[in-house]
Amino acid sequence: MSLSEYRRKRDFKSTPEPKAQKTKTSGNSFVVQKHAARRLHYDFRLEMDGVLKSWAVTRGPSLVPGDRRLAVHVEDHPLAYGDFEGVIPPGQYGSGEVIVWDRGTWEPIHDAKKGYKKGHLEFTLKGEKLGGHWHLVRMAGKEGETRENWLLIKGEDEAARREGDPDIVEELPLSVKSGRPIESLKGDGKAAVWNSRQTSKAKKPAAAKTATAKADAKIKGAKPGSLPDFLTPALATLVKSVPKGDRWLHEIKLDGYRIEARIDHGKVQLLTRSGLDWTDRFGKGMVSALKALPVQSALIDGEIVVESGNGSSDFSLLQQDLSEGRDDRFTYYVFDLMHLDGQDLTGAALTDRKALLEPLITEVGAPLKYSSHFDEGGDLVLKHACRLSLEGIISKVADAPYRPGRGRDWVKSKCTARQELVVAGYVPSSVSDKAIGSLIMGVNEEDGLRHVGRVGTGYTQKLARQLFTRLEPLKREKSPFKDKLTSLERKDAVFVEPEVVAEIEFRGWTGDAHLRHASFRGLREDKAARDVIIETPKTNTPAKQAGGGRGSAKDAKQQAASLAARRRINLTHPDRLYWPEAGVTKEGLADYYALVWPRIAPFIVDRPLALLRCPEGHEKTCFFQKHGWRGMRKEIITIRDPKDDEALVAIHDLDGLLSLVQGAALEIHPWGSRGGDLERPDMVNIDLDPGPDVEWERVIAAAFEVRQRFEDMGLTGFVKTSGGKGLHVVAPLKPKAQWPEVKAAMKALADWMSADSPDDYVSTISKAKRKGKILIDYLRNGRGATAVAPYSTRARAGAPVSMPLSFDELSPEILPNHFTVENVPARLAGTDADPWEDFRKAEAVLQTKAKSRPKKGR
Repeated sequence: MSLSEYRRKRDFKSTPEPKAQKTKTSGNSFVVQKHAARRLHYDFRLEMDGVLKSWAVTRGPSLVPGDRRLAVHVEDHPLAYGDFEGVIPPGQYGSGEVIVWDRGTWEPIHDAKKGYKKGHLEFTLKGEKLGGHWHLVRMAGKEGETRENWLLIKGEDEAARREGDPDIVEELPLSVKSGRPIESLKGDGKAAVWNSRQTSKAKKPAAAKTATAKADAKIKGAKPGSLPDFLTPALATLVKSVPKGDRWLHEIKLDGYRIEARIDHGKVQLLTRSGLDWTDRFGKGMVSALKALPVQSALIDGEIVVESGNGSSDFSLLQQDLSEGRDDRFTYYVFDLMHLDGQDLTGAALTDRKALLEPLITEVGAPLKYSSHFDEGGDLVLKHACRLSLEGIISKVADAPYRPGRGRDWVKSKCTARQELVVAGYVPSSVSDKAIGSLIMGVNEEDGLRHVGRVGTGYTQKLARQLFTRLEPLKREKSPFKDKLTSLERKDAVFVEPEVVAEIEFRGWTGDAHLRHASFRGLREDKAARDVIIETPKTNTPAKQAGGGRGSAKDAKQQAASLAARRRINLTHPDRLYWPEAGVTKEGLADYYALVWPRIAPFIVDRPLALLRCPEGHEKTCFFQKHGWRGMRKEIITIRDPKDDEALVAIHDLDGLLSLVQGAALEIHPWGSRGGDLERPDMVNIDLDPGPDVEWERVIAAAFEVRQRFEDMGLTGFVKTSGGKGLHVVAPLKPKAQWPEVKAAMKALADWMSADSPDDYVSTISKAKRKGKILIDYLRNGRGATAVAPYSTRARAGAPVSMPLSFDELSPEILPNHFTVENVPARLAGTDADPWEDFRKAEAVLQTKAKSRPKKGR
């Protein structure tokens, strides 16, 4: 990169940005500029070779060593740019406000030029806000990809912060040059472009509170008004497709309790969507944070959540914390402001309300967070949300006022179906007389409560006991349903007064309008049972939504067929918890495999299997099984191996897979060859197993390198998470070569990678040699060796799944255990196609007699 690219992108007759030339100085300055362009980001710049090497950091620097912030490498900037603060006019490249958020000096720990060329800069910073040890690491790029992605990572030292500590960009939002918040520059570009170098024209710094007070008086639609005791919240209407057009903003749908924060001269109330006062339930820390806001009075709308290990909000964890009285994990995401210091803002446009809200929240920081929005196309935002297994998105009309109640200004699009339902009974647990095994659910209609089926998964052992205690006093003799239940529906049922509301996640409705593949998410104590009705897109009815609102008719038929097959397999103790901490039962695992059957089948049918069986759940005794066992169901078949005295376990259809579930098989590891041709494998698998202290980005880079080396061998690589610690890169073969040749070729690949990059890779199993390195495990490619199947669960905490991905999806956000039995349905609903759909089409003959060594990967 050079300054020619910088100059090419700018019209210096219109923009106040400096037009300086490259200099010959050898300084070591750095600057971080907060830039409110189309999306707010932070430009991180290091002085090298007379220019500022520059990266756009989407979320800004983090002082938490575990946080890896995406940094997109952009064009070099002149050194004079390090002093620039002002407004880039509309129509110009990067238009928006810019402030100098931090500045100081940097020192490379190793040779800076070599590190930059290799893609790993290690350095220290001495700034007014940032300090200590840092890394910039280049990610492996895809062929044809134009942008260069790096990661900005804080090192472990005294300047580092722990997860949960205040975010530095929220804690210290102001310019170190002028003391101004970036929001205060917004008006400066209207009459003339403000530039901090023009000191005579520069405005004086203003505190966020003063700027906000001035701004709210000028907002169109705002009017004087007293602080209301409570305002019925605006609610989103479920729609079949994401709205399109520039008039819509899109936010991630949160999975928590909708809470209205009322602040009146130091007194804080946290009110549910029905007006209940839950201030005491969320702890003193939350109240203290709201008291610290620079306001006299305010009414704020948002959602309180608890975030899981992968960063997404999780209603089950929220319920757990509330029931246990725990208050250290709550986060209040705020997304609207209806009243501020004597001003009624409900008549103002959403964009104006959010513009006032954001600087208030950034001054305080955790546990308060501003819920940002996206101005990209809603379809794209929903697609990414679903790929990450989030619940969905909320789309809002940008210039609409705040309208209480359910309307069309706010609409929601979901990755999977969620529905509040009335608990009308339960089935006692088959393994405990003080716990529920499943809940019997209903929904209100004009003529009474209608039965919609049972929910038998999503309960931890502790939660199953708590629900039993909650429901036992509500027992009644007669069914509360308007319709007469079948004998099967009444079997073992204990009916209760229909007073309790639960939130259920499910994959859709059966033809008779019963839940399909349902999972308990938590109780909704903020909603009355009488208000629970079916929520569907206006153009659909429950019976017609067989695919869960997003699936095709073909998908619906596949699911129905899968469900019918599941019912042919009798599960004893269906409520036995295989993953107690995640609430995944035997029946829940069966439902999961019925759902993914079309995708997992090609990798496990008619192949010898090694199973990890855990009859009492993954936390207790587990053992591998590759031969048949006494009492094995007839749906499980066997394959004869001439080199083994005992027959090997295999399956031929979905009944066989669900019989493995009955046999407590929590992991499925197939051979790389089929039963009819055991000696010639039809796939190879390279397992990337990181040793201690290996950063996840290095594992991602290794996957790209394996793919490149496969390509050099004439093979096509496909990637999946292991569900454990690493990644697997798998390539399909035409079954021509035999096992010894295949294993030798994979060993050569591993040895060459290790020899080319001895600091990064090792091909030997020895743990002593693996610290700080990635094991290129080729041993999965020997006769009788196995690797975990795509879509197989793992016997590890959280019920993780080995998930096929596209290489485009590899990112710091998706860790090897990101996908679980609980969140896979959202991913499948949100992906347009199976990333491994063309796996078999890519079969190639392994060239075992290659004369040249494969080229070193990128």
